[in-house]
Amino acid sequence: MRNQFKTVALLGLLSAILIAISYWVIGGTSGVIVGIVIAAVTNLFSWYQSDKIALAAYRAQPISPQEAPGLYQMVQRLCARANLPMPRIFIVPSPAANAFATGRDPEHAAVAVTEGILNLLPEDELEGVIAHELTHVANRDTLTQAVAATIAGAISFLAQIVSYSVWYTPNSRDNRNGPNPLGMLLTIFLAPIAATVIQLGISRTREFSADAGSAKLTDNPRALARALQRLEATARQLPLQANPAFEPLLIITNAFSGQFLGNLFSSHPSTEARVEALLKLEQEQLSRTSEFSFGR
Repeated sequence: MRNQFKTVALLGLLSAILIAISYWVIGGTSGVIVGIVIAAVTNLFSWYQSDKIALAAYRAQPISPQEAPGLYQMVQRLCARANLPMPRIFIVPSPAANAFATGRDPEHAAVAVTEGILNLLPEDELEGVIAHELTHVANRDTLTQAVAATIAGAISFLAQIVSYSVWYTPNSRDNRNGPNPLGMLLTIFLAPIAATVIQLGISRTREFSADAGSAKLTDNPRALARALQRLEATARQLPLQANPAFEPLLIITNAFSGQFLGNLFSSHPSTEARVEALLKLEQEQLSRTSEFSFGR
């Protein structure tokens, strides 16, 4: 519940920045209306097209149950536990080890894994990764992240347009009815940074929730912890290349950990923090099991 509230608050703040920029730059009620329209259009576009764009960015190919029976059976088993419809399954033709989920809701979801992760992870660790991605689907994180990325992109685009207008629009002595100069400066320099930080903050929050969901679904938090450590070590040597805008979708990235700025501008929490949280969940599960056994 805490992570859900934090996500809603951050999304609201991101949309507010977009509307405020339009107010400062365009001015008055017209600016607010323009900002709301831009936010609505970008959100609608994300709703319908986010899965297609993400899958195309990683050149993901759909596979049938006959082509990957073991993977299909694993996903079907986890979906039955989570009471989720079966997503479409894709394989990314890359030796890099990674995975992601996308889609606007559980009925239109897709889970993609790379050839590298199928070759790297043992079955229990791969199950933890798939459960993590299915938790994203159940929580509708895929849509949340797509909306956040699109709004942040709209803010950056608007800032770029403003910067061009500063350089190429002639100055007027009577500028009282024109754009707000302070708003223009904030838009050019601070708004894109703020939008990026908020977008990445949303992504980090959702990763902790998906890790916890995986631990609950598989009843094996340590398997996902081992998988994350293995994936991070591999990703530093062989990262999955694509548009950086889609990096928040991946289960693991190459961001530096253990540094304030590195964590601030990372789409994921540090692997150390995620492993620590998973091992804490394992201890809680063991404690509950012990209490139940003692009670009997």
